[in-house]
Amino acid sequence: MNYTNSIKIAVNALKRNKTRSFLTMLGIIIGVASVIAMLAIGEGSKKSIQDQMSSMGTNMIFAMPGADMHHGVRQSKSTMESMDLKDVEEIEKLCPDLINVTPIVNSSGQAIYKNNNWPTTITGANPSYLNIRQYEISDGRNYTEKESKSFAKVCIIGHTIVKNLFPDGNNPIGQTIRFQNIPLKIIGIIKEKGENSMGEDQDDLIIAPFTCVQKRILAISHVNSIMASVTSEEVNDKAIEEMTLALRKSHKIKNGDDDDFNIRSQSEMVETFSSISDVLTILLGTIAGISLLIGGIGIMNIMYVSVTERTREIGLRLSVGGRSKDILTQFLIESILISIIGGIIGILLGLISSKMVSVFLNWPIVVLPMSVILSFIVCSFIGIFFGWYPARKAAGLNPIDALRYE
Repeated sequence: MNYTNSIKIAVNALKRNKTRSFLTMLGIIIGVASVIAMLAIGEGSKKSIQDQMSSMGTNMIFAMPGADMHHGVRQSKSTMESMDLKDVEEIEKLCPDLINVTPIVNSSGQAIYKNNNWPTTITGANPSYLNIRQYEISDGRNYTEKESKSFAKVCIIGHTIVKNLFPDGNNPIGQTIRFQNIPLKIIGIIKEKGENSMGEDQDDLIIAPFTCVQKRILAISHVNSIMASVTSEEVNDKAIEEMTLALRKSHKIKNGDDDDFNIRSQSEMVETFSSISDVLTILLGTIAGISLLIGGIGIMNIMYVSVTERTREIGLRLSVGGRSKDILTQFLIESILISIIGGIIGILLGLISSKMVSVFLNWPIVVLPMSVILSFIVCSFIGIFFGWYPARKAAGLNPIDALRYE
């Protein structure tokens, strides 16, 4: 059989019923466009979450006091005082895969400058805290180890603090703000980061020497948590094991007893959010894929109508020597053409839709080449699968009955 002629005949058949052919393609077009756009949105969201989590410190690992039992009552983590500077020293000594280890203490309160005030949080940490959290100084400088050890009343502030305490545009460097009546001299401003994936303002913070916050503001001897960065992501699990052993030794926990602390890593959080995003992406793709199935059913329906309308034509071709195989191929080619043309238009519409979502809704979009290729393959499969049965019916017609058909 001459496939070139078959394709020409199929194209002419589609041209004779342009409106019907287009409406048949519409299901495929919408289905393919939906799949590409939905997967692009899902993948874009996943990448956005990963980027924002990475901006908080990809190799970050932190230990926090765990809930403990006292006189039969389980205590809140916020009231636990099981960590101190000895733990930090033990970790620095026994954990070669950890760098930039720092104790952390936090306090909430009002930051005040002249007639302006702003409710915020102050974090007490060593100078290496900025390296762990990947903060950069946009103006001024970081405090030194000497200032940290001498209880120096200095601080670094984020852009949210700058906007609310210095609305007139004055340079904050060198100015003194008060936090819980403790004067703190501003020596640096952190480069703006914006909100993270959980909607938290990463610029609404004050960072000060650990000793200053611990002794002058909180008047405590313990630490709220311990934070460090791993030398590389490949040794993340090993670093967690090292920190666990160091803290168990420091806390004199016997073999078989439960830990009184919890250790988490940033990579665990990234994996958790990524897995959630993957599930949502699959869900979106599945919902969009249903429209592809509906489009395939539409093709089958129209091909049945086409077979009925062209029964006499089929009978005539069979009576002059046409083979059942030729009739089968003819109708199958028409079905595949409808599906592939609809798929190509759908791919273009999906790419345009994804771009429009990115531009007008400011939503992160990542179009995967695999989603485009997969959509095209699925379209071809739908054309064959849903066109086969009507084509088989056409090929199986009796020539005499077909010629008599009115």
